[in-house]
Amino acid sequence: MTVSVSRAAAALALSACVLAACSTTSGTPDTGSAAGGTYTIWDPYPQFDDSADWVKLLQKCGTDAGVTVKRTAYDTSDLTNKALLAAQQSNSPDVLIVDNPVVSTLADAGVLTTTEEMKVDTAAVEPNLLAAGQIGGKTYGIPIGANTLALYYNKAVLTAAGVDPAAVKDWASLTAALGKVKATGKKGITFSAIGTEEGSFQFLPWFWGAGANLTKLDSPEGVSSLQLWTDWLKNGYAPNSVIGNTQTTSWQEFATGQFAFAENGTWQLGNAKKTGFEYGIIPIPAKAGGTAPAPTGGEFVTAPVQKDAARYTTTQKLIACLSSTENALTTDTTLSYIAATDAVQAKQVAANAELKVWVEAVKAAKGRTSDNLGTKYPKISQPMWTAVQAALSGSKSPADAMAAAAK
Repeated sequence: MTVSVSRAAAALALSACVLAACSTTSGTPDTGSAAGGTYTIWDPYPQFDDSADWVKLLQKCGTDAGVTVKRTAYDTSDLTNKALLAAQQSNSPDVLIVDNPVVSTLADAGVLTTTEEMKVDTAAVEPNLLAAGQIGGKTYGIPIGANTLALYYNKAVLTAAGVDPAAVKDWASLTAALGKVKATGKKGITFSAIGTEEGSFQFLPWFWGAGANLTKLDSPEGVSSLQLWTDWLKNGYAPNSVIGNTQTTSWQEFATGQFAFAENGTWQLGNAKKTGFEYGIIPIPAKAGGTAPAPTGGEFVTAPVQKDAARYTTTQKLIACLSSTENALTTDTTLSYIAATDAVQAKQVAANAELKVWVEAVKAAKGRTSDNLGTKYPKISQPMWTAVQAALSGSKSPADAMAAAAK
């Protein structure tokens, strides 16, 4: 989930726009009739121009469906707001690719059709990934892929400390490893605990890994996860800088070569190869062992509601093309995503064995809006990251911080 972790904040702004009945001049072109003509696709990938493989795929899907595709790219926060405004004006794009935490907000606002209405086949999609696009028992899109979090490690630092990364299986063994690293004069672990959605995103594997539930932040399990992070800072296993770290600045700390571990995502694989030292990757351990559920990042391909329902036949063809096994492999490789289906995941690992740990992490992951939280998630996330900040800064104990958040 690269910078997209802050997208839940965008969802809050979007919800406010619903209440305020925002309006604007639409920039959506005339899409013509349902038979042939032009079909519009909006995506959150402004980094790709017309020469990119992603854009060529969109055009090919249009050609195969017998239509012309007009693609417009927006920054994520801009995209969600424009999607809502277009829906208010009955001028939505035919296909909308949007960050997964925003799907439930758009669905709740009546912007999106369901996969049942669109006859989109989601049978092959991993259920834990599909759940991010579900609310009220209905599914509102299909994931284009996913990213999530794991632990990068510096092989030389661990070797010097006598730590076998394969032996790190739970919180106790990880904390013991951090102690050994500190004893050698190196630093233990870095992560992002900043007071934004990005901080919540990085805290969730530990929170969920303790067995905690987002509907009860102050449970003993929830408190224990915050106690873990607090103890790491208190014992010098993690630096105080984590309180203000984004995932980018946390990565920059790891890249100095002084840290044993860094919590980060698939999007750092390219940067990992540039660090100049040997690295490895292990899943984030759950408290009692096994892989902790980490939150999913990544986008869903959705179909907004149209005045002319006859357009849906072609829209379904476009979505089927974008989510096909063959095309998903190319797309997920381009976006540094793990695919949403077993078949494509297997192809990814066959092409790059380094992705095996990420496939395992994605299989254990869950959406932030899963468990039917939907639009409730942003209202939970903000007090949660506030609690993390309070505990790590020492202004409240973990128990008091979580109790305040629960209120």
